This record gives sequence, C-alpha cells and structure tokens, in this order.
Amino acid sequence: MSFALIQKVNDEQRKAAVVDAKSGDTVRVHQKIKEGNKERIQIFEGVVIRVDRAKSHTARITVRKIASGVGVEKSFLLHSPLVEKIEITRRSKVRRNFLSYLRNRSGKSARLKAVKFDREGVNDIHDAHAEAEEARLKEEAHAAAEAKAAEKAAKDAELAAKQAEVEARHAEN
Repeated sequence: MSFALIQKVNDEQRKAAVVDAKSGDTVRVHQKIKEGNKERIQIFEGVVIRVDRAKSHTARITVRKIASGVGVEKSFLLHSPLVEKIEITRRSKVRRNFLSYLRNRSGKSARLKAVKFDREGVNDIHDAHAEAEEARLKEEAHAAAEAKAAEKAAKDAELAAKQAEVEARHAEN
C-alpha cells in the first residue's frame, strides 16, 4: 500500500478540531457509552498526566482521577468517534510532559499550581459532526419518550374501553 493512501485514510478519520490538552490540565472527557441498544454520555474528570503523539491522528491523553480513594487512569484517543468532547476546566504549571510521579503522591503533595487561562477561548471548538450527533441522540431520546407515552396512552384507552364495557354489562343485569 502506498503511503499517500494510508495518509488519506488517516486524515479522513481525524476530527476537524480537538482541544489542545496539555499535561497538568484538569479535563472533563465526555465519552459515549453503549449499553445494550442504548447510548449515553459519561463524563470522566481528572488530571492529564500524559499526552502522546499530539499532532497525529492517533493522539492520546491519559487522565487520572481519585475515585473512592483509589487512583483510576483512563486513556482516550482524541480523534475517536466515542469521545464526544473534551473540556479543559483548569490549567496548571508543570515542567514535564509525563506526570507519572503523581501516582506516588496523595493529598497536598499531589496538588498542582493553577495558572490563569481563557477557559472559553480554549474550549471554543465547534465540530459540526459532533454537534449533529449530539442533536441526533437527543432527538432519538425524545422520539423514544414520545413513543412510550403514546403506547401508554393507547393501553390506558384500551383499559378504559374494557372498563366501560364491563360497567355496561353490569348495568344491564
């Protein structure tokens, strides 16, 4: 296979715009989770401890958080269709790219010094495809709720008709 063909496929799979997350940032990653035939968005919030291949289509960040006293790390591919959006909530001053030393620390020693930044400017990424997908998911949920309500109304009407029939029979007797 030619390199140009591989490059074309890679570029097609890339998202148009992704947030420039750096080590030390506190981020909220909105990820699509499929459970059976349902889809939902799950949010994972933590500190970015590693950024790999930032300019590549295989760009990845590793996010760490403490859940119930246990450290949890999750890696996210930035260009994955399962990652809805990444929101930077806090920037910190760090001097390394890999913050693996945070794994051994807890409490005050694990704190990072915050830096002021333009939160709206950094997170202002408009991806038309992601917004359309989010609108589609909301529309599907709304349609499902309407269908369920219509089904319930039909069932209630059927029960009311049966009740009226039974009452009419009793009135005859």
